[in-house]
Amino acid sequence: MALLTRAAGAIPRPRRRFIRRIDLIGWAFISPWLTGFVVFTAGPFLASAFLSLTNWDVAGTWKIIGFRNYERMLTGEDDLFVMAVKNTAFYVAFHVPGVQIIALALAMLLNQPLRGISVYRTVFYLPAVTAGVATAYLWASILSKSGLLNSMLGWVGIEGPNWLYSFEWSLPAIIIYSLWNVGTPMLIYLAALQGVPVHLHEAAMIDGAGIWSRFRNITVPMITPAVFFNIILGIISSFQVFTAAYIITAGGPANATLVYNLHLYRSAFEQGKMGYASALAWFLFLVILTFTMIQLAMAKFWVYYEGEQTQNRGAT
Repeated sequence: MALLTRAAGAIPRPRRRFIRRIDLIGWAFISPWLTGFVVFTAGPFLASAFLSLTNWDVAGTWKIIGFRNYERMLTGEDDLFVMAVKNTAFYVAFHVPGVQIIALALAMLLNQPLRGISVYRTVFYLPAVTAGVATAYLWASILSKSGLLNSMLGWVGIEGPNWLYSFEWSLPAIIIYSLWNVGTPMLIYLAALQGVPVHLHEAAMIDGAGIWSRFRNITVPMITPAVFFNIILGIISSFQVFTAAYIITAGGPANATLVYNLHLYRSAFEQGKMGYASALAWFLFLVILTFTMIQLAMAKFWVYYEGEQTQNRGAT
């Protein structure tokens, strides 16, 4: 055995050249994507970090002003920044849980073994593939003073408000519109529900567990990875809300629906303050990153992964 080992060790291994022909072929295949990533993603990402430290206004010259743009945001010099943060926080606080509740409820209904269930699933998913601007104009008509929503409220004796032109109701109207598009999280919940082992429900039913008890103690723990994933995506997309506020209310009335991305857009493309807009973009990036990291850190306390539990039991 020792002789064989020494003989094998004596065989010289061929040295690998730094770049081979197969490597060049691989780089050639990914070069279109790599070029697009550098030019349209990584390049602007790094350029915006530099621009956030300048006072560039597109038309004129620029100079480096350090963290002056960030000081302007955080010291309250920009009143619209404070209002945009408040409106966005209000939107996130109601949009994220609202979408999760509605999507999970629809997924549970669409998980029933009914005839023609695929048609119902398709219908409820359709809003996810509908153009955002088109749906925004549709909901602008629904939420108008004489629109469908107020007409339905009138059937039960309630006089609906002027949703889109009321300081108190315009932002809730945007949130109501956002709850319509639950197709993607609904589909994720539906897939998670179909992965819940049936024998767990059967064993619980034998022990006398009711529907609510089985949902709380079996279904919810088993689908927590899907809940976690949807919450992460929901928070990220909620902080970047733009289309509804821009198309339906244009940030009004009296900046009641001025969300963060709309303020950023106006600073960059209407006022030409690219330096300040870049600082706004980086502040938003840091906020989203912070929330994401917090969620990732907290996941170990409530997200259940069956594979990890099996490995831990095996190690024990």
